[in-house]
Amino acid sequence: MAYTITDVGALNVLTVLRGVSKEADTVQRQVSSELRVETAADNASSWASATTLRSDENALKTVGDALGLGAAKVDTAYTAITSLIDVVSEIRKTVVSATDPANDRDKLSVTMEQYKSQLESAVNSVNFSGENWLLNRDATAPVQRSVIGGFVRGPNGEYYPQNITYPAANTIMIDTNNASRGLLTKSISADPDAVPARDYYLLDVGSTTSAAGTEISISTTSTSQDLQDMLTVLDNILSSLNATAAGLGTMNSRIEDRQDFVATLSTSLKTSIGALVDTDMDEASVRLSAAQTARDMATEALSVMNTSASKVLILLE
Repeated sequence: MAYTITDVGALNVLTVLRGVSKEADTVQRQVSSELRVETAADNASSWASATTLRSDENALKTVGDALGLGAAKVDTAYTAITSLIDVVSEIRKTVVSATDPANDRDKLSVTMEQYKSQLESAVNSVNFSGENWLLNRDATAPVQRSVIGGFVRGPNGEYYPQNITYPAANTIMIDTNNASRGLLTKSISADPDAVPARDYYLLDVGSTTSAAGTEISISTTSTSQDLQDMLTVLDNILSSLNATAAGLGTMNSRIEDRQDFVATLSTSLKTSIGALVDTDMDEASVRLSAAQTARDMATEALSVMNTSASKVLILLE
């Protein structure tokens, strides 16, 4: 059987009871989920902002992973370049030894060929994640090497990646398609003003388009001028290798700076998201306690209102 409550006091108490019960349920849900704004219905503006920030945070995680991969690629290339510097330095020493008539040039020639094999092997083995920054076999050489360094959002929320780049021409040591694009395979002039030209290259890897000039090698017929020209070209190669190593070192430093920035920005985004949607547990605890107390008081008041008038009078005496 249904009853209709007409007592104004009881109706007011019921209204209050509904309000405090709703408040208690809301706070309890916020405490359980740890989210003050769980859906757009809770606060459309905060929810939308937090959703965008979460998207940025996820993008930063991807950027962080890409930076780690990029750092590994650069480290691999840098290590290989420093190794090449050591081997080319040994080749230079071998040529210097050949300038002394007392040394056996046949033996020095064998030694040099071994060093050349080391160079070719080192370049071919520098492969990380499917990329070899020191070797090119394609008809068209890459323009630059790059790793993802971050992103920016456009005026309408578009995602634009930012890359850390380095000229690919500086890292190509061997080019099997066109020898002139590889530092170790291209022809280098010992004297740009010399006529006829005195051009030399270090490695012959059978490139489709071979280098002009003479291969750097030692033989019994090598003249003093030949050896001096070879030393000049080797010095040029060493200078280029040192510049490449320095450039890769700078690139690696930029990557490390971006990694630190991404980590700091990610922490900042998490803090911002929390400020927008997370529940303040201390405040929620106080609110929940207050709502429960108010509900208990309203329930007690309704109980009193439902007692007989005589009992109410007795309480008032």
